[in-house]
Amino acid sequence: MSEDSAVVARARALLDAGRTWQARDLLAERVEQERDTESLTLLGEVHHRMGDLPRAGAAWFATGTRGPEADEAVAAWREQTGDDFAVMWRSLPRSFRAEPRPARIEALRARALATGAHLEPSRSPLEPDTAPTDGGEGGGPDGAQVIGWILAALFVGFAVIGFVTVLGWFVPG
Repeated sequence: MSEDSAVVARARALLDAGRTWQARDLLAERVEQERDTESLTLLGEVHHRMGDLPRAGAAWFATGTRGPEADEAVAAWREQTGDDFAVMWRSLPRSFRAEPRPARIEALRARALATGAHLEPSRSPLEPDTAPTDGGEGGGPDGAQVIGWILAALFVGFAVIGFVTVLGWFVPG
């Protein structure tokens, strides 16, 4: 039995045992390391079974899977990414972005490059990169950080005042 078949067989056994999450993790690790179409197709099925249509769509797009369920999932993937070709590209597993690429994946890459996007890899397999690609917001602190720093400063200030007060009780005048 080849390694590809062994991974798929193990994942199917996990699915049969009701361990969907473990099957997903096993398959995701496999497709990130190796271009294994059978594992990625099954990973799409697992994501679909878990109700994660966008990730199922990304997997099935990469493998060229067709059919009503696959078409619905690919549409959900496109909707989630806002048809941002660079985000779509980065959501595919690294092994499937590597050359040689099927025509549909090469076309996606070309469209992403045409938008002037940088095609850095995603942090994890089949996870869309939702960071702003057009410069987005500035890099300054947000409101929650400012409030957090103010509360921390108040806490330290009150702690010092409390310490001085308690010290005054023990040390006479």
